[in-house]
Amino acid sequence: MALFQCSFYSNTLGLSTMMNVIFPQQTTNQIGLTGKASGGRYPVLYLLHGLSDDHSIWLRRTNIERYVSELGLVVVMPEVHRSFYSNMVSGNRYWDFVSEELPSIVQSFFPVSDRREDTFAAGLSMGGYGAMKLGLSLPDRFGAVASLSGVTDPSWFHREFPQEFDLIYGSLEQFKNSPNDLFYLAEQFAMASKKTELYMCCGTEDFLYEDNQRFLKHLQRLEVPYIYEEEPGAHEWGYWDMKIQRVLEWLPLGK
Repeated sequence: MALFQCSFYSNTLGLSTMMNVIFPQQTTNQIGLTGKASGGRYPVLYLLHGLSDDHSIWLRRTNIERYVSELGLVVVMPEVHRSFYSNMVSGNRYWDFVSEELPSIVQSFFPVSDRREDTFAAGLSMGGYGAMKLGLSLPDRFGAVASLSGVTDPSWFHREFPQEFDLIYGSLEQFKNSPNDLFYLAEQFAMASKKTELYMCCGTEDFLYEDNQRFLKHLQRLEVPYIYEEEPGAHEWGYWDMKIQRVLEWLPLGK
């Protein structure tokens, strides 16, 4: 595998930002890795970080590079700060960045596919929210998305960080039933002709467990198909390192 640490300028954000990219490399004598490469365009996974993290965290806390070495999959890990992958009321347009500009930049830098069947997103906590938002909002562009201990309802963020919440969403009233609300997006998604494949998991000791259960019941009422798994686990990296391996097994690669 090759690791690219990219600094680049974003027209959407009006500033320089960063992403890490894991890229397939065929090797013959690299200890512990065989690698997989092809002459065509590669499927791509946008792997999203959580609230207190950055673009480097998946590489620092998991063995993601080793896990994808035989999959022929490009992994893109962008930096979005504490934006909740949203166009902020008082701040930058991070939703436009991650949903529109970032894929265009990645496709211009690397030979990745633009087919929805080859385009995936996954993330943990705030990144799980971002991944679900991409899948529910853009089913014509994302074939599958995965949420690991995801924030399904940022209302808890409003309770803990009300001023920061208002900088992003304006107010709780403005957030509800908006394109930032996963419950609202799921209702729109239920009527879409194309359906992104959805995967969710959450540890039973996670503080977001009950919120995830409420969102799952909402999907059931809407008859939206999904895969959900739970087992003992908290909001921590041991759990996420285990579950990202499951996500990679689940991704519909090669379709």
